[in-house]
Amino acid sequence: MSAAAAPSAATGRAAAGNRPGELVVLTHGFMANRWLLVLLSNRLRRQGWATSIWGYPSLMPSVLEHGERFARRLAELEATPSITRIHVVAHSMGGIVTRAALCHGTPAKFGRLVMLAPPNRGSFVATATAGLMGSVLRPVAELTTHAESLVNRLEEPVGIDVGVIAAGLDQLVSLDSTRLSIPHSHTVIPCMHSSLLFRRDAARLTGHFLQYGSFAAPQSP
Repeated sequence: MSAAAAPSAATGRAAAGNRPGELVVLTHGFMANRWLLVLLSNRLRRQGWATSIWGYPSLMPSVLEHGERFARRLAELEATPSITRIHVVAHSMGGIVTRAALCHGTPAKFGRLVMLAPPNRGSFVATATAGLMGSVLRPVAELTTHAESLVNRLEEPVGIDVGVIAAGLDQLVSLDSTRLSIPHSHTVIPCMHSSLLFRRDAARLTGHFLQYGSFAAPQSP
């Protein structure tokens, strides 16, 4: 898995949308890669969003290292004159990597964040396997539900709209663990953890939140 950013998995450059200047950056979770995001990316493109996929080698380095590198990528996009607003859609551990990136400072052009099945308060599977795998695979130890784990000590994003789409049949993260302590929008789709990436309703809700900052339909004037 390459750590370099892939602006579009299909074309190798950012996909143009009908919202000039706005870019949606997608990133994946643990034991995943950028190709799992292609379908979701394509569906967002059909909604008119320009998309970019950022991949990273998720198994070994610390979440903090991934966050630092993602922060550098966001800074590069921030410095791009043609980009006026940057949104992020992050699946699973990608949401925690995004939180770690924002600890380095929220870009002035940062728009909205959608987190898909994020272990914001840890994963019960990570807790169960940390003793066996945590010393080798650092993210496992960092994503446990223990109060002293990295994810439970990491700062939460402030000053931005955050939407969480949880998987109601998640086999890795409990519904309570997807929530943040800060104000945020939260909705649940009855599916498994990774199925969110392939569902039309998840793509529709993601695009809706990116546009309106809410999962609910906007009220008429």
